[in-house]
Amino acid sequence: MADSSFDIVSKVERQEVDNALNQAAKEISQRYDFKGTDASISWQGEKILMQANGEERVKAILDIFETKLIKRGISLKSLDAGEPQLSGKEYKIFATIEEGISQENAKKVAKVIRDEGPKGVKAQVQGDELRVSSKSRDDLQAVQQLLKGKDFDFAIQFVNYR
Repeated sequence: MADSSFDIVSKVERQEVDNALNQAAKEISQRYDFKGTDASISWQGEKILMQANGEERVKAILDIFETKLIKRGISLKSLDAGEPQLSGKEYKIFATIEEGISQENAKKVAKVIRDEGPKGVKAQVQGDELRVSSKSRDDLQAVQQLLKGKDFDFAIQFVNYR
C-alpha cells in the first residue's frame, strides 16, 4: 500500500486580500471620522500603503484593514505591517503579505512532527512547503490536529491530502 501524504503551505489568496483592501478603502471614504483627512489605503507595487494626516488615524486604517482580512478568512500572521512613519505632513504604514514557509520555519514544523507526532510519520522540506507522509491516514490527521494546536508565528494551511 502506498503512503498517504499532505502538504503544509503558507499561501494567501491574492484576490481575497485585494477584496479586503477595496472594502477597507470604501469604509475609509465613507466614515465621518476620516472626512477631509486624506486618509487612504492602496497597493504600492507588492506592498500595501496606508496613509493619513495623524498617527492615530493611520493606525485606525490598519485596524480596519485587519478586520476586513479576518472577515475574509485570511490569517493576520501573513500580514507584516511596519510602524507608522512620518513623511512630510503624513503618517504612512507599509505592509506586506508573507507567503511561503522559510527553511527555518519548515525545520521547526518538521521538528514538532518528529518530536510530538506519531511514529512512522515523515516530514520532508520541498522548496517553500513541507510534505508530510505516512502509511496511516489516521496518523496524518493526528499530525494536522497537533499542528493546529501549536501557535506558530506564520500561517499554515494543509493541501493535497491524498
